[in-house]
Amino acid sequence: MVMETVILAVVIAVVVLAVLGGLVVGSRRKKPLPPPPPAAPDITAPPAEPHVGDEAETPRDEPRRTIEEVDLPDGGSTGTAVEEPPVVPPLEVPELEVPEPTEGRLVRLRARLSRSQNALGKGLLTLLSREHLDDDTWEEIEDTLLTADVGVAPTQELVERLRERVRVLGTRTPEELRALLREELLKLVGTEVDRTVKTEPDDRKPGIVMVVGVNGTGKTTTTGKLARVLVADGRTVVLGAADTFRAAAADQLQTWGERVGAHTVRGPEAGDPASVAFDAVKEGKEMGVDVVLIDTAGRLHTKTGLMDELGKVKRVVEKHAPLDEVLLVLDATTGQNGLVQARVFAEVVDITGIVLTKLDGTAKGGIVVAVQRELGVPVKLVGLGEGADDLAPFEPEAFVDALIGD
Repeated sequence: MVMETVILAVVIAVVVLAVLGGLVVGSRRKKPLPPPPPAAPDITAPPAEPHVGDEAETPRDEPRRTIEEVDLPDGGSTGTAVEEPPVVPPLEVPELEVPEPTEGRLVRLRARLSRSQNALGKGLLTLLSREHLDDDTWEEIEDTLLTADVGVAPTQELVERLRERVRVLGTRTPEELRALLREELLKLVGTEVDRTVKTEPDDRKPGIVMVVGVNGTGKTTTTGKLARVLVADGRTVVLGAADTFRAAAADQLQTWGERVGAHTVRGPEAGDPASVAFDAVKEGKEMGVDVVLIDTAGRLHTKTGLMDELGKVKRVVEKHAPLDEVLLVLDATTGQNGLVQARVFAEVVDITGIVLTKLDGTAKGGIVVAVQRELGVPVKLVGLGEGADDLAPFEPEAFVDALIGD
């Protein structure tokens, strides 16, 4: 019995110790653990500033698609706004100019002509008014005429006639001398010659006019001004820009045409002039115009190539119809050098009329007489300034009156 009691006491003691040990361990677990020491933070370097031409973001390796793999929005999609193209206002058509009537143009321009030509007329009147007309005086008269580019043969003829008339006349009042000089100069210039620019053939339309001459004489400008003359007279005109060798010649001619409503036919720069001339006549016939004006190249007249080209233009144009006029443009200020040019051109194409430009200023009126004698064809038009309507039909009476003054 005693033994059993001891064993029981020992068991109870063991159980009590176990329970107490569990309580102590449990209480220790409930106490919070101290926080661990902080770890060193991860520092990320800031992105470098992009340089010029670099992307603002670090490039990443990504699969790239070609343009064929990208789905583009179809035309009917309304998700993206499409800007309407700006409305361009229509170009304003320039108002056509109305050229001055050609009748009496030279009379209206007489003052301008007389300012530059009075040296000839007044010089002759002064010499003829001397009390004694000896041989020295007649030599001075000859020199005055030669200086005015009248030419040797016409000068000798005029002096001989004046000497005879003065000897027979006896008295020489200023009025008589002026009438005498006017009469003899008119004979020299010629009043019976037909100076009409032929643009109206009887059997067909259009009339065909070819304009030739050396560059620098005002050839292209004269062609444009002649178009104004024809329009002023009620004609319709097509311009052929066959001077394809000079830069901007076609543009210049087209500008002249647009101002009066004349159509211009042109070709490529440095193209075939004969082809342009042919097309101009063809279009003129199709359009039913009255006149076709053809501006030709005018490089140095001493170049054989140019002369051959002019001959070719003439032959090609005449496949349509014969030329009605071939007008040679001469610079009146070049004097005898202009006669050299005239001879060369006359050998290649049959010149039918002369246009004298720059007859104002320092020009010498005697060139009218000299060039007519040289070529046997009349001066038909004269240019008396830079104005658009300063090209006038040549009128011998108005010209001589301007030479000798009032």
